Amino acid sequence: MSVEHKSVIVTGASRGIGRAIAERLAADGYAVVVNYAGNRAAADEALAAIKASGGKAIAVQADVAKSADVVRLFDETEKAFGGVDALVNNAGVMSMIPIAETEEAAFERMFDVNVRGTFLTLREACKRMRDGGAIVNFSTSATLLQLPGYATYCATKAAVDVYTTILAKEMRGRSIRVNAVAPGPVATELFLDGKSPETVSRLANLNPFARLGEPEDIARVVAFLLSPEAGWINGQTVRANGGMN
Repeated sequence: MSVEHKSVIVTGASRGIGRAIAERLAADGYAVVVNYAGNRAAADEALAAIKASGGKAIAVQADVAKSADVVRLFDETEKAFGGVDALVNNAGVMSMIPIAETEEAAFERMFDVNVRGTFLTLREACKRMRDGGAIVNFSTSATLLQLPGYATYCATKAAVDVYTTILAKEMRGRSIRVNAVAPGPVATELFLDGKSPETVSRLANLNPFARLGEPEDIARVVAFLLSPEAGWINGQTVRANGGMN
């Protein structure tokens, strides 16, 4: 099956890295499902950009932390495009809070979206993704640095790493690849929120290029991992961070 006949669900695709991924995959020929949690205006902007470039896409509202929403997300994809061939688990939340100051509500929100959301979409993909497909989860290179304030966020992404490795093995016999991408600091609203210019500059200089990543940098890696060229990469977490170690 050519890419032009394949569909991909991109969670959290209305802004930032998710939108860049959705636009890149649409340009590659995928029929794209732009998933969003609540910002319909941003999802509509992403749809308009894809369609203006000749791509095919629909927007589906779904909270990935809710099982019924995830089922509906896959239902709508199958209804529009006949099936599901790829999944990009981009939706995520991040809060920089020391452990001693972390309220249970913040802990639960990060685990709900980052871990439960990934689990629910992966579980549904196991049941409904067509054989020969591919999945890309989202981890983080922050686990390398283990900076104060990132403990809970990194804990959620460590769980994603484990889901990635084990699900790749559980998909034996179906030719479905499961990988993860682990970005370093990327210039998105999610990353920049609440950080001082000094903090942003310090984090940007952690890699040899001395700059923040751009959403398009990550979108290119995701596109590669979904492509046939990455056909021998499976169960891996790829650190897309400009050499930050």
